[in-house]
Amino acid sequence: MRILLDECLPRKLKSDLPGHTVFTVPQMGWAGKKNGELLALMSESFDVFITADQNLEYQQNLSDISIAFIVLIAANNTLEYLRPLMPQVVEKLESIGHGDVLLISSTEE
Repeated sequence: MRILLDECLPRKLKSDLPGHTVFTVPQMGWAGKKNGELLALMSESFDVFITADQNLEYQQNLSDISIAFIVLIAANNTLEYLRPLMPQVVEKLESIGHGDVLLISSTEE
């Protein structure tokens, strides 16, 4: 699966997604792009977008985008807080579908 990590996430999270092709927004040369433009660019090349932007689904019409979204919810966007969420991300990647928006937090069962 081709996965794009938002620029607000630590790039070291890539190593927590073995078996997938993972790029970061800066690696793609898309740093600083507005959400609408970024969504258009990523929909052509990726299957899943992982972000910590909890407002994304309210700010953008995601139903027209042909990728899935995973939103990480943690106390902050540091590796220390996000890395414990990654096993849940890996598990959800097995069943996620285009157009899905999944919220993953440390309180999720």
